[in-house]
Amino acid sequence: MATKTTSKPRVTPLMKQYNAIKAKYPDALLLFRVGDFYETFGSDAIRASKILGIVLTKRKNGAAAFIELAGFPHHSLDTYLPKLVRAGNRVAICDQLEDPKLTKTIVKRGVTELVTPGVTYNDNVLDTGTNNYLAAVHFGKKESGVSFLDISTGEFLVAQGSLSYIDKLIQGFKPNEVLYQRNHDDQFTDSFGNKFYTFRMEDWAFSYDFAYEKLLKHFSISSLKGFGIENMNEAISAAGAALQYLDETKHNEVGHIRNISRIAEDKYVWLDRFTIRNLELLYSYNEDAITLAQIMDHTVSPMGSRLLKRWMVLPLKTKSEIEERLSVVEYLVDKIDDAEEISIKIKQIGDLERLIGKAAVGRINPKEVVQVKRALENIEPIKSFCLSSKNKELQLLGDKFNLCEKIKERISTEMVEDPPMLMHKGMVIADGVDEELDSYRKLAFSGKDYLLEIQQREIKNTGISSLKIAFNNVFGYYLEVRNTYKDKVPEEWIRKQTLTQAERYITEELKEYESKILSAESKIAEIETRIYGELVSDLAGYVPPIQLNAQLIARLDCLMSFSKLSLKNNYVRPQINKGKALHIKEGRHPVIEQTLPIGEEYVSNDITLDTEQQQIIMITGPNMSGKSAILRQTALIVLMAQMGCFVPAKSADIGLVDKIFTRVGASDNISSGESTFMVEMNETASILNNLSDRSLILLDEIGRGTSTYDGVSIAWAISEYIHNNGKSRAKTLFATHYHELNEMTNSFKRIKNFNVSVRELKNKIIFLRKLVPGGSNHSFGIQVAKMAGMPTKVIQRANEVLKHLEKSHSSNLTEQVKEMANDMQLSFFQLDDPTLMQIKDEITKIDINTLTPVEALMKLNEIKKMVGG
Repeated sequence: MATKTTSKPRVTPLMKQYNAIKAKYPDALLLFRVGDFYETFGSDAIRASKILGIVLTKRKNGAAAFIELAGFPHHSLDTYLPKLVRAGNRVAICDQLEDPKLTKTIVKRGVTELVTPGVTYNDNVLDTGTNNYLAAVHFGKKESGVSFLDISTGEFLVAQGSLSYIDKLIQGFKPNEVLYQRNHDDQFTDSFGNKFYTFRMEDWAFSYDFAYEKLLKHFSISSLKGFGIENMNEAISAAGAALQYLDETKHNEVGHIRNISRIAEDKYVWLDRFTIRNLELLYSYNEDAITLAQIMDHTVSPMGSRLLKRWMVLPLKTKSEIEERLSVVEYLVDKIDDAEEISIKIKQIGDLERLIGKAAVGRINPKEVVQVKRALENIEPIKSFCLSSKNKELQLLGDKFNLCEKIKERISTEMVEDPPMLMHKGMVIADGVDEELDSYRKLAFSGKDYLLEIQQREIKNTGISSLKIAFNNVFGYYLEVRNTYKDKVPEEWIRKQTLTQAERYITEELKEYESKILSAESKIAEIETRIYGELVSDLAGYVPPIQLNAQLIARLDCLMSFSKLSLKNNYVRPQINKGKALHIKEGRHPVIEQTLPIGEEYVSNDITLDTEQQQIIMITGPNMSGKSAILRQTALIVLMAQMGCFVPAKSADIGLVDKIFTRVGASDNISSGESTFMVEMNETASILNNLSDRSLILLDEIGRGTSTYDGVSIAWAISEYIHNNGKSRAKTLFATHYHELNEMTNSFKRIKNFNVSVRELKNKIIFLRKLVPGGSNHSFGIQVAKMAGMPTKVIQRANEVLKHLEKSHSSNLTEQVKEMANDMQLSFFQLDDPTLMQIKDEITKIDINTLTPVEALMKLNEIKKMVGG
C-alpha cells in the first residue's frame, strides 16, 4: 500500500515576497505596499488594527491557511504612521521599487525607510517644541558614554562620565529612544529605569575602533581633535553606534549632521534626575501641574522653544556667559517695543532648523522650500536690529547671520509664490524659468482655445450646427454628432461609439493633438521635477549657514522670551558673583505666583545662605504653611539666574552654584519594589555622595517614612554630615517636622532655625507664609486635619490621644536629643573604632620636643596610610 506524502502548503508569490522582507525586520511592524494600499499581515495586522482602529480581515494565503490582513490607502500614510510610532512601534515602510506596468512578474519591493520613535522626519510624529533625541549608551569599565542625536535638526551631542552623570543627562534630555549593548538589560534598568523606549544593538556596533572610523568617515576628517572629543573613548563608542543605527534604519542621507559637540560637565550646573523631577522643570507626575517650562516659555519659534528647554536642564556656571545673556535681556526689556516687532519676524521664520534638515536629505516639499525663502527674508530685519543695537552681544550675534542672498533669490525667481505641497500637483516652477517648460504649458493649457477652433471650423465645413468636441478615458478626444446630422459626417472620420441619439467619431487631427497634450503633461512634470531637484540640491549646499542662522534665531528667541517674561511678571536682574553666599530679598515662586486666584498676592520671603555664618537653615512649621514652596522657589530663582533670566524677587545676589540637589515631595516607586522611605534614602545618599563647596541642597521632611526615633536620628546625622564636611560646606535648606532638630543650633554654629509663621485664633490657624527666625515647637497637625474636613469625632479623639502621649512621653525624646547634642562635645578618640585607637596610640608615643620636621612628615604619612589615604 503506497504511503501518502505530505508537502508544505504553498504560499502565494506575494506572501512569499512579504515573508522574505519581514524576516529581515522581525522587530518592526511592516507596512507592505500593494497597489494603492499599505497592507499589514498576521500579528502586525492584529496590532495595527487595534492601534489605528481599522478593519481586521483575512485573506487566502495560497494553499496555506488564511492570514490576518489590515490596510489603509497609501496617501493616508502621514495620518496613520504617527499613531503607530507613538504607540512605541518601529515601522518598516516597504514600497514598490518599480512600475507594475513595466513588469510581467511580481513587482520588486523593498524597505525604503525604518521609522522609529527616535528616528523620523515626519512632522506629524515630531513635537515642534521638543527635540526628538535618539540616545545611545555605552557601558564602559570605569566610565560610560552617551550620545544624543536629533536627525530632524542635525544636532549631535556626546558626553561621558559616571553612570549617575549619564543618568542625569538622559533624564534631562528625555530621548524618545535609547540604544544600548545587547546583554546589558539588567545594567540599563538598574541605572536608568524602564520608562524609555529602547533598542538593543550588537556589541560590535559599540566597539571603539569601529565607532572612531565611522565618525571619521561621516565627517570626512582625519581626527576628532577639532571637535574636542578625541580622547572621549566611551562617548565616541556611543556616537558611532548612533550613526550605525541610522544606516540600519535606511537613513543614509545625513549630510546635515555636520558637527558633534561635547557636553562639558564643568560648564553646566549639575541637576540630577531627582532635581529635574522634584522641581517640575519640564514635566510633572501630577496631571494638572504647571511646569517651570510652561511659565518661562514665551518663545515664538520651535527652535527657541527647544533651546529654552535645553538651557533649563543645563544652566550655566560661568559668570561671563551668564552676564552675556543677562545683558541682552536687560537691553531687550528697555527696548521692548522694538523687540516685539522682531518677535513677529522670528515667528514668521517657522522651524528653519528642521526645514533645512529636510532639504539636506531631499525630503523637503515645494511649500517648505518657499518657507525657507521667507525665513531668509525675515532674517534681514533681524540682522539689522541686532547690528544697530547698543548691546555688544546682540551686535556679535547680528554679525553672524548669513542672508544667503543667492539661494534666496533663486527660490524667488524659480518657484511660484504659493506652490502645492506635492510635486505631482504641478505648477511648482514659475513661468519664464525654462523655455521648453513654457512651450509645453502653452500647449497643454491653451487646449480649450485650439479645440474651439477645430469645433468652429468643422461646423462651418460640415454644416453640423450641434457638433461637440469632448474627452473620455476610453478613446480620448472625440466629435459627437446627433443622429439627425450623421449623413453629413465626412468619410475620413472614424466612428468609435454609437449612442441612442448620437454617434462619436475620432479624427487623425484629434489623435495627433491628444498625443501632444499627453506628451506635454508628461514633459511638464518631467521638467518641473528636474528643475526642482536641482534647486533642492543647491539648497542643500547652504545647510551650514542656514543651520547657523537657525541656532542664532533660537538664541535670540530665548532671550526675547526672558525679556517678555521678566517685564510681564516684574522680575529683576540678579547680581552674579564668584562668592559662595546667596542673598534673596522678597523671593517668589515663579509658578505658584502665576496660578494664584485673581487678587491674591504671593507672600515673598528672604533667604540668606553662606558658608561662614548661616550654612544650614532648619525650617519648621505645619503642613500647608509653605515650607516646600520656600525650598523650591530658592532653587528655581538660582536656576533661572544661571540660565541668564531675570528672577522673581526684589533683589538677588547669587554666588555661583555648581550643583542643585533636591529631596522634596513623596516619590514612591512601589512598582519596582521600593517604598517611599527607600526612595528617599536613595536620593539623599546620592546628594551626600556628590557634595561640593558650591552646592545648594533642599531637603524636605527627611526621615518621615520611618519611626519618629529613626527619623530624627537620620535627619540629625544628615545635617551633621553636611555641616561637618571638611571639603564642602554646601548651602542647605532643611524643612522638617522634627522640632527636636532645633537643638542642633546649640552645637553647630552654622545651623540656624527659622519657621514659617502661623497665627492661632480660637483653635483655628491662619497661614501667614512668612519665614521668620526661630524654631517652631508646634506642628498644628490636628488643626490642619480639621481644616481638611476631618469628622468632628476623629478630631476630638485625636486631641485626647495627643494629651495622653504628651503626658507619658513629654520630655523623653527631647531629653535624648539634648543628650545626643552634648555627646557631640566628646573627644574624637572616644569613638569606638580600632583604627582610631591605633592612631591615638601612635600619636601618644610621639615626643614632639625631639621630632624633626622631616620625621613629622613621615609620621603623618604613616597615619594617612592607616586610614586608607
